[in-house]
Amino acid sequence: MTLEDGSGRQADLTDQEAARLDKRRRLLEAGVPPYGGRFERTHTVPELLKDFDRLIDTPVRVAGRLRSIRRQGGLTFADLQDGGQRIQLFCRKDTMGPETYGLLDWLDIGDIVGVWGRTMRTRRGEASVEVHGWELLTKALRPLPEKWHGLKDVELRYRQRYVDLIVNPRVRDVFVARSRAVSAIRRFLQDRGFLEVETPMLNPIPGGANARPFITHHNALDMDLYMRIAPELYLKRLLVGGFDKVFEIGKNFRNEGISTKHNPEYTAVEVYEAYADARDMMRLTEELFAYVAAEVAGSPVITYQGTRIDLTPPWPRLAMTEAVARYAGLELDGLSDEQAREAAKRRGVDVPAGATRGTVLAEVFEKLVEPHLIQPVFIVDYPIEVSPLAKRKTGDPAMTDRFEPFIMGWEVANGFSELNDPVDQRERFQRQVEQRAAGDEEAHMMDEDFLRALEYGMPPAGGLGIGVDRLVMLLTDSPSIRDVILFPHMRPRGSV
Repeated sequence: MTLEDGSGRQADLTDQEAARLDKRRRLLEAGVPPYGGRFERTHTVPELLKDFDRLIDTPVRVAGRLRSIRRQGGLTFADLQDGGQRIQLFCRKDTMGPETYGLLDWLDIGDIVGVWGRTMRTRRGEASVEVHGWELLTKALRPLPEKWHGLKDVELRYRQRYVDLIVNPRVRDVFVARSRAVSAIRRFLQDRGFLEVETPMLNPIPGGANARPFITHHNALDMDLYMRIAPELYLKRLLVGGFDKVFEIGKNFRNEGISTKHNPEYTAVEVYEAYADARDMMRLTEELFAYVAAEVAGSPVITYQGTRIDLTPPWPRLAMTEAVARYAGLELDGLSDEQAREAAKRRGVDVPAGATRGTVLAEVFEKLVEPHLIQPVFIVDYPIEVSPLAKRKTGDPAMTDRFEPFIMGWEVANGFSELNDPVDQRERFQRQVEQRAAGDEEAHMMDEDFLRALEYGMPPAGGLGIGVDRLVMLLTDSPSIRDVILFPHMRPRGSV
């Protein structure tokens, strides 16, 4: 007999798996259902433990997964896990009766059971439930790993997250914290008058960021569609329509590399406010980060991988040109495009042939400056070449009124004063189209409907996008984005 090994292949049974299947068969033959139904609980295990002393000698009904079984003649001790916490089960033959007690032999670690009895403390003072009766709710056919942390294939934790959650309480805590963070973001924005909305994930034209999209096909309409790379252009359409303060929390999809800080699908919150600008969005950003940290971690001062990070506002502002001069030792102002390219190459930064000074500035910043930005800082004034949706900076048309906050060398958000001039926007889209035709698969397409919306008039506005996954990484001291995504994308096992 075989079971699937998790990749769709069939694998021979281990001795333990064979024994469990045999118990399942014998349970059925004995008329004991190995997969029960509804079980009415009086308490969850966390509820019981929270108020245990007050509930001593109280009849209770609890359910959960068996994490250990220890048999000692007429006594059996077991640990029941529920909600990330455990309580001891105390089983006595003379209390349960020989027949009911004998049926405990059918149980294995990993089985899900419901029990009823009374609360007590053992002679060692351990909170326990003296079991009077029990019901098998789910027979586990696979044994839990004995030394989960010692597995050589560390990716197995991500591939089999369901097992990871069972055996590793720290993992459960991370995802509880993630849920609290998302709730805190929503509460923070709603308390400030922002309306939560939903926009399409299937787009006829991908837009709102420079990224390579995923492509799908709609059979009924016989047309290709794109998984959204950002909700920005739809949210700005709502500003045109008269919604002054909107936000959306949802998935974006980008067909690009996977790393400890990148996943093909990720969660972001995007925020738009009419009659605001980049400075308003920076204040909103730093206040939001500090608020969420206090809600989730208890303080705006956190520790990430041994480094103390203070999220308390205000965060410093630093122009990109100043950051490159300070950390890379390059002064690019006043140089021609060719001179800028040569200066970058002397510092070991490869730039595309024909790159403008603005493109060189952005490349040098990414390669040589970002790793130095540990404490929260806003990098401001981005070149127009890498900011096709941002308003030009007053007095310097080569730059845009854009910012990105950095923490631990990561970009954790992106925002700007929104471009609302449809003529300027069309010209920038056209340059993006030309770059796309030249082979840049991440360049924007022309979006005529968005331009039409701008032609009706969009109020001046500030916009902001925050990567929720990276924020949760910081708040939970998680070294990889895979640690904060329940089911991250993985290369199929056995593939090259």
